[in-house]
Amino acid sequence: MSEARIDKWMWAARIFKTRSIAAEACKKGRVSINGAQAKAARTVKPGDVVQVRKPPITYSFRVLQPIEKRVGAKLLPEVMENVTTPDQYELLEMSRVSGFVNRAKGTGRPTKKDRRELEEFTTPEFTDDFDFDFDFDEEEDK
Repeated sequence: MSEARIDKWMWAARIFKTRSIAAEACKKGRVSINGAQAKAARTVKPGDVVQVRKPPITYSFRVLQPIEKRVGAKLLPEVMENVTTPDQYELLEMSRVSGFVNRAKGTGRPTKKDRRELEEFTTPEFTDDFDFDFDFDEEEDK
């Protein structure tokens, strides 16, 4: 087999947990092959570079074998090569370290801990030390 559907290949190469999630990513425009957006039925060949956007980073994989049947994790180096740039992994690490986590819409009210962290994040520390008393009387006397 020298070609395989991109959604089946991403599922078989364990990039996505299910084939339907892989097809949905293609439908949303998060998958590209050699720089061009790919639909789920597009085929991949050995040597193609598949880019998958999973916010906050974009993963890049080089196809070594176009397979359509899922393989064990130990066999993945024979199927694909991870060519993601190091700066993308730095972005991932920065988002993990930042500490500020965006809440998903519809998850309900923030907990007390979330509220305290938000207040700590948004409250500037220097406003407490600044003296706001201005002497305007001296300027008026002149």
